[in-house]
Amino acid sequence: MNPPDHEPRSPALAMLCDAIGARAETTRRDGPWRSGAFALLAKSGVLAAFIPADCGGTAADEPAIIESLVAIAERCLTTALALTQWASACRIIAAGQPEVRAAWLPSLARGESFTTVGISHLSTSRRHLAAPALAARLVADGWRLDGTCPWVTGADACDSIVTGAASATGEQLFFIVPTDAAGLSIAPPLDMLALSGSRTSSVAFAGVRPAAVIAPSGGGVRTGGLATTALALGSTRAALAVLEAEAATRPGLAPIADRLRTELVDLTARLDSAAAGGIAPAARDRLRGDANSLVVRTAQAALTASKGAGFVAGHPAERLVRESLFFLVWSCPQPVADAMLCDLAGE
Repeated sequence: MNPPDHEPRSPALAMLCDAIGARAETTRRDGPWRSGAFALLAKSGVLAAFIPADCGGTAADEPAIIESLVAIAERCLTTALALTQWASACRIIAAGQPEVRAAWLPSLARGESFTTVGISHLSTSRRHLAAPALAARLVADGWRLDGTCPWVTGADACDSIVTGAASATGEQLFFIVPTDAAGLSIAPPLDMLALSGSRTSSVAFAGVRPAAVIAPSGGGVRTGGLATTALALGSTRAALAVLEAEAATRPGLAPIADRLRTELVDLTARLDSAAAGGIAPAARDRLRGDANSLVVRTAQAALTASKGAGFVAGHPAERLVRESLFFLVWSCPQPVADAMLCDLAGE
């Protein structure tokens, strides 16, 4: 991965990020599906990079994928978030049966259809409930799904949702569900503190028949992965750019910006190493926790340096502070949440 003050190594990625940045305001309002940002990802080959080569993709390696996510998140966090949800759905499909892979992945790689994922209820949301949030029952003519997916990015903009549900025997299965399926109801997108352009909604299932079932395999639910850290560091880069712009005319800010930059370079190197060689779950959580802390502090530093102007809606510092708080709640395993709470408490 590159030092945070350099353009991506690939000129094509740099051009893509410029184009995504030019659409960022529209994306933050309407979502990347409607702004054209997702079409740019498809045309540039970024979508294909996440798809196996035998299913119409290019199967880029993990370092290249992480570099793309960091760069895109720096220009438009809304687009980067939507991309991670699409990629998570594709990863689950890719872990499925050959006929499911062949039927769904090629069109997703080409950007001819859009998918998203709704699995937070299996990992970090509503796990305290006695009954599963989404249940799967096998009837005479196939599976039926009943319950709720509380957080689904782009539900009203995508053609399908990949979700997971528990059967009566406790088995966890994954399903591909068309968004126009009978019995599926998509609530209006949530008005959130930030990233409302992600069009995140709650989705209710009432006897919904899925289009495909994916048996359990090694590609199941994974929380707190490297993608979440990559987006946090991309957002940090954007906030640091605001701070450094202020420091250019106010030398007293330079030491603060330098210290944050040093921390960013260190975390970037750790993320690069993890992407290239793998990382243990505990170390991955520490990396994510450190990135969470840094993105929040850097955004607040940018706001402080921008003074009153940064407190006005529409200023980059104001937006970046709100967006930084997203990392405190997004796909946040308990060890990561605990580390952030300790950091906030000064422990």
